[in-house]
Amino acid sequence: MAEQLVIRMKRPLTKPISEPVWPAGIRLVPFDPDRHVERVHALLVAAYAQGGGFMAPFEVWWPYVKNNPEYDPALCFIAETEPGEVVGLALCWTDAFLKDLAVASAVRGQGLGSALLCHVFQVFRERGAPFIELKVHADNPSGAVRLYRSHGFEDVETFKLAIPA
Repeated sequence: MAEQLVIRMKRPLTKPISEPVWPAGIRLVPFDPDRHVERVHALLVAAYAQGGGFMAPFEVWWPYVKNNPEYDPALCFIAETEPGEVVGLALCWTDAFLKDLAVASAVRGQGLGSALLCHVFQVFRERGAPFIELKVHADNPSGAVRLYRSHGFEDVETFKLAIPA
């Protein structure tokens, strides 16, 4: 087991929220588990393969997600291209926790992560949540920590987490 430094971050939803700006050719679609779940998992595997976390095999991950009391399919936000390729995901728990945010490497740097975050902020503000939280590996190579801070997240705590090697 290896240890990773993790940052727990929080963003008040009383701060201004920008409208999501979706990159050209990418749209937000409702999550349909029958259609999306395997592609969502593949996106997460690819994203975490570059570092910044660990993704369990599909047979472990999906039952964990769908049986979690904080799971609501309406809080799984899918960004896909016009042909239907899943290129972005924000998976949230009902307690205003952003569990996973992933953007396909082919579309990084186009603002998709920002658009997904702004959409998540709007949804949870509408639900009456006072803030949103997440955890991120401090050494996440995708620029996630920088992205979250640029959107108003502040560090709450840091801790070490044991992850499978």
